[in-house]
Amino acid sequence: MKFRGKIIDIACLNHFTRVVTTISKLTKMCVLRLTPDNLFFVLSGKVANGGVSMWCELSQANFFEEYQMEGVSSEDNEICLEVTPENLSRALKTVQNAKAVKVKLTKKHCPCLTIAAELPTLSSVSRVVTHDVPVDVIPRRLWHEFKEPSMPDFDVSIYLPPLKTMKNIVDRMKNLSNFLVIEANLNGEMNLKIETDLVSVTTHFRDLGNPPWGDDASQDGGPSQSRDPESMVEARVDIRRLQQFLMGQQVNPSKAMCSESPLTCSHSGQNPPGFNPRHSLMRFSRSSRPPQTSSIRASST
Repeated sequence: MKFRGKIIDIACLNHFTRVVTTISKLTKMCVLRLTPDNLFFVLSGKVANGGVSMWCELSQANFFEEYQMEGVSSEDNEICLEVTPENLSRALKTVQNAKAVKVKLTKKHCPCLTIAAELPTLSSVSRVVTHDVPVDVIPRRLWHEFKEPSMPDFDVSIYLPPLKTMKNIVDRMKNLSNFLVIEANLNGEMNLKIETDLVSVTTHFRDLGNPPWGDDASQDGGPSQSRDPESMVEARVDIRRLQQFLMGQQVNPSKAMCSESPLTCSHSGQNPPGFNPRHSLMRFSRSSRPPQTSSIRASST
């Protein structure tokens, strides 16, 4: 297995660092999957048990000036590594003004992602800073756990309000309850709601817009096509996990969306009367000029 890449554009380096920093806010460990065309950061948590799953896809051509990799074989030409994103983020943050940054898979005291940065200097003597980020190589028999998750048929998909605004509201609501109900419909309306024995608080958003999923043919006859646009679909989420996600945003996405799927997971314990438990999936993506394009999806209950 071999991997080496080189980043020379500062804008690409800064954006790549922001993506990694966002991921480090979501999880302590994740899988870095390397293929000839893409890099993937994957977290396959057990969503049905209250965990978080994540899929982040980066096109290597948007970030790397040079990119070479050889997988375990010609048939399985990819590499899967378990990495601590916080360590990777710290290493990248120290080389933001570098003339060039090289990333290489090396074998030292253990497998490492070695980050070597050539720093600017006023003299003829070059300055190179090197960071070794330990990783674990994932055996091929476990690769099936880190494939792209399939998207369920959503009842409702809706664009989110500015994430900073949403974060400020969630920060205030966390003092009132441990859980938050997100309601949305096909009319571009969304509510953030908390209901307890002592207080009921609801924040309303209008005219957010509803994004399509897939092509028109795939949506014909789907759950959203037959749904009343005014009918609300609701999902109950752990407010601390939602807050953690909003606090970790570093990529400043131009569009963020929340999608609520049909019943796809089991819940233990007793739900509030009249509450229909559902699986909430949030997809965050950024649409901007190359080379600053990335997509992050995270889902939780």
